[in-house]
Amino acid sequence: MNPSPRGKKRVFHRRKYCRFCADSSLPIDYKNPKSLKSFITERGKIIPRRISGTCAKHQRAITREIKRARTIALLPYVGKPDN
Repeated sequence: MNPSPRGKKRVFHRRKYCRFCADSSLPIDYKNPKSLKSFITERGKIIPRRISGTCAKHQRAITREIKRARTIALLPYVGKPDN
């Protein structure tokens, strides 16, 4: 018995939301690298907003703060290469 007419299962994804819009008490600050680490990959790249779920306004703020933290060496520019 097929669940849909084309024989494929329907996959429901949870709607992404901006956690900074939902909780305005969360700060976006370059002096807190622990909170910024969830927005960079293990290679050091900034995660895009279509994956992280943040709104455009807060994604720009996150990007700005990550770049500031990189400048003063709180976050790495690149991750460690696998040897």
